[in-house]
Amino acid sequence: MTKIILFDGECHFCNKSVQFIIKRDPQAVFKFASLESEIGRQLIKKYRVPKNVNSLILLDNNRYYSKSTAALKISKNLQGFWKYLYVFILIPKQVRDIVYQFVSKNRYKLFNKETACPIPTPEMKKRFLQ
Repeated sequence: MTKIILFDGECHFCNKSVQFIIKRDPQAVFKFASLESEIGRQLIKKYRVPKNVNSLILLDNNRYYSKSTAALKISKNLQGFWKYLYVFILIPKQVRDIVYQFVSKNRYKLFNKETACPIPTPEMKKRFLQ
């Protein structure tokens, strides 16, 4: 099954994160959709993601993962050093999510909102669900 990452399309940090993942995912394990897109909303409904989840979301094996768990499960599939970050899954979720929530709540202050999206290459376009 394809792993799908739902991300905040208005967040500069989130968009940069998607580009970061694509560069380190040469097997194209991940597909992407914006949380704000029609397909994003359909997937949220299909996977029964609670409306109060304001986070990066990973859809995998008919389950959804959010916050630090999603980020670590994504890192596990990346090329290079990044896959070793998965060891942090051993830290209790509540502790990991404190750090995740701090970055999430301050992402617009820290990284600004996107005013324009980068033009994706044809290869990158294949990775986005529409």
